[in-house]
Amino acid sequence: MEDIDLHHIVELGLILIMLAAGVTAIAKKFKKPYPIALVIVGAVIGLLHISILEPLKDFITEGEIFNFVIITLFLPALLGEAALKLPFSHLNANKKPILTLAFGGTFLSFIVIGFLSIWLLNFSIPAAFVFAAIMSATDPVSVLSIFKGLGVNKRLATIIEGESLFNDGLAVVLFNISAFSLVAYADLAFQGAGLGLWDFIRVIFLGLITGAALGYGFSHLTKYFDDYPLEIIFSIILFYGSFLLAEGLHASGVIAVVVAALIFGNYGARIGMSPTTKLNISNFWDVAALLANSVVFLMVGLEITKIDVTDKWGLIFFAILIVLIARSIAVYTSLFFIKNIPTTWKHVFNWGGLKGSLSIALVLSLPHDFQGREDILIVAFSVVLFSLVCQGLSIKPLLAWLGVTQKEEGHLEYESIIARAHRYNSAIEEVNKVKKNLFISGHVYGEVIHEYELELQKVHNEMEVLLAKHPELKQEQQVILQKHSLYAQHEAIDLLLRDDIISGKVAEEEHERITDQLVELEKNDE
Repeated sequence: MEDIDLHHIVELGLILIMLAAGVTAIAKKFKKPYPIALVIVGAVIGLLHISILEPLKDFITEGEIFNFVIITLFLPALLGEAALKLPFSHLNANKKPILTLAFGGTFLSFIVIGFLSIWLLNFSIPAAFVFAAIMSATDPVSVLSIFKGLGVNKRLATIIEGESLFNDGLAVVLFNISAFSLVAYADLAFQGAGLGLWDFIRVIFLGLITGAALGYGFSHLTKYFDDYPLEIIFSIILFYGSFLLAEGLHASGVIAVVVAALIFGNYGARIGMSPTTKLNISNFWDVAALLANSVVFLMVGLEITKIDVTDKWGLIFFAILIVLIARSIAVYTSLFFIKNIPTTWKHVFNWGGLKGSLSIALVLSLPHDFQGREDILIVAFSVVLFSLVCQGLSIKPLLAWLGVTQKEEGHLEYESIIARAHRYNSAIEEVNKVKKNLFISGHVYGEVIHEYELELQKVHNEMEVLLAKHPELKQEQQVILQKHSLYAQHEAIDLLLRDDIISGKVAEEEHERITDQLVELEKNDE
């Protein structure tokens, strides 16, 4: 057995995390979508020869390593974090569009891409439908990161996130059937079709049952403990355990994780978690998901540069065209009979159906002797790059053009008043500073200050009228004030603890009371 230098692997992992964290921090500072920035930076690093990073590039872009890191290490965490925080009430309220897109839309996309790939790309039947399965999964991380910054309607974000959670599982099942069983089923004609359908149903439902059983069991386990570090460990065991157990049973690990996390985050949170535990579990998975996403997208950028597109531009063009056509057919057809879905939202679902790391991980998991593997690699990588960069960068202008980012009634006026109030307050502060540092006539100073104070009074009057007209804005201001006051109380307790004025036990009790109030505010604000 070849020796494994674990110390070297840890060093490379740390370099990868440092790069990912640095790019993410810069992107967030300039309010840009960090997944797209990471892919671009990863691609640039992959193309350039930087001696210190060559070992990292060689290690990360090894197919088996990439596949393990994405599917086994990060996918359960990313799916678990997303499902854990998705309120079942929101999911239930939007179950029709979510299920229609996740199952009907994904299957329709699979069929369209498969047959068009046979016709336009000259792929064999297995290769065509493997490519179709890979391109049927959507990765909304980039889109949702933009949505959060723009304040897009929560229902729209819930639908696109819910679709991705379930269609990832469906796409993986279709991929496994297409890659390893499709030829055998096709040779058996109608009997093969029946076997294929049974295999599909078995994998899906066994994943559902596995996830539901573990989610229910761990939810009841939390009733016997009020110790958030331990309950965080329970959540880690649940996400990875449900994934690995389902895969061991030849079921869908993706669906098992999603179902387990949904039950744990809703039923488990209600029957067995204190508010402090809920907040701390949420914070832990926030950090884990940010780290995972950052590393994943940087790895995607590095991996993409490994493909050789020489003389393949025609193939790439038609592959991108096929995927775009299939997504459009899937979205507009599957949502045709669903009411209360604005046409502008359908455009967002269509263009926002980004492809990402799961697609690349799946194609890299194909056996090296799979017929057409190299062509599938080239077109899959190219579609992912086009999707993340071209579609990802154009989503924000599209949302603005469609008017999806428009605020609720009264919000724009509210923001305008806030902006003017800050302007006048800043002006008064600056005038006072100048008067103190320079010799300014009291008469001149008084006139200028008086003008700004009059403008400020007008702003205050407008605000009072607006709050009377829109009481929800007043409630938002109250929530902001209450949150900031609770943060200040938390810091005050920390200060007393540091100065040995109160004991650690008292500080912990006070912190828990403050955290409970913060959780209650968050819940009421949803």
